[in-house]
Amino acid sequence: MAAETTETVEEKSVNRFGVDAASRAWRRIRRSRSNAERDRRAVTGVLATLFGGIFWGFSGTCASFLFENYTVDTTWLMCARQIVSGLIFLIVILSRRTDRGNLVRLLTTKRDVAVLVVFSALGVLLNQYGYLMAVRLTNAGTATVLQCLQLVMIMVYSCLRSRRAPRRREFAGVILALAGTYLLATGGNPSNLAIPLEGLTIGLVAAVGAACMSIIPARILPKYGASVVTGSGMLLSGIVTTCLFHPWANMPQLDGMGWGAFFVLAAVGSCLAYSLYMQGVKDIGSMRASLIGTVEPVSAAVTSAVVLGTVFTMPDIAGFACIIVMVFLTA
Repeated sequence: MAAETTETVEEKSVNRFGVDAASRAWRRIRRSRSNAERDRRAVTGVLATLFGGIFWGFSGTCASFLFENYTVDTTWLMCARQIVSGLIFLIVILSRRTDRGNLVRLLTTKRDVAVLVVFSALGVLLNQYGYLMAVRLTNAGTATVLQCLQLVMIMVYSCLRSRRAPRRREFAGVILALAGTYLLATGGNPSNLAIPLEGLTIGLVAAVGAACMSIIPARILPKYGASVVTGSGMLLSGIVTTCLFHPWANMPQLDGMGWGAFFVLAAVGSCLAYSLYMQGVKDIGSMRASLIGTVEPVSAAVTSAVVLGTVFTMPDIAGFACIIVMVFLTA
């Protein structure tokens, strides 16, 4: 009897040891898979944001081409690109069963529809209209520098929400991004930043809009996907701006080359760029996405040089270096 009891205890001990070992092994496997998934999502987010910024820069080159070669009104361009981009998004969404279902769920969830409306108004519309008005009241370089103040706003928001001080990499990234954008936008000449009060005010409004684009949809992006959220917001903003500005009253005279540039602007520079950027916000967060997104002026400068013959200066090259270092630092 004693022998049987001893044998039973030993068997239970062995069994328990085996179960514990298997449990620990399974936990290690799960942690490994979780870490691999997190790393994959981070890489995807960085690449999506990076290419989103590159395509945004290319859109600036397309817009410059239209402004230089055709009589294009800025409000017409803003309204038309949003409507066309929104319709392209809608076609893509309706062609996918999952996205169709997500769109229906989004539009039938009152709380999330409210977030979408705020995103369209305070994000897409406020940013685009504020930026164009800042360009009109000041110049493109000044407007770009003012808009990049979104980095500071997003960093402050992130720190307040997380109740923490800025990380060293975040702080260094903001400084490098602002410095690089300043050099690219002004050529290192402070006199190019003569800012009237109206221009300063609307430029800060554009920065708030840019920050809102990264912050507001962060909660609904994981639920519905970047295409559904971005496309819905873009189309809604386009409808509102069309009602406000009546773009049909300022239709430009475009030839085949002009319409080609416009559709590249709408499809690549707006639809694809916004979709990739919002995917980055979903995967790596608004702070890192906004920092990496400042690769936009580098892309704009490079594509302008190739397409429009723009010549690089030493401040331009220094600006490139600041932003490239920032991308590697924050990625």
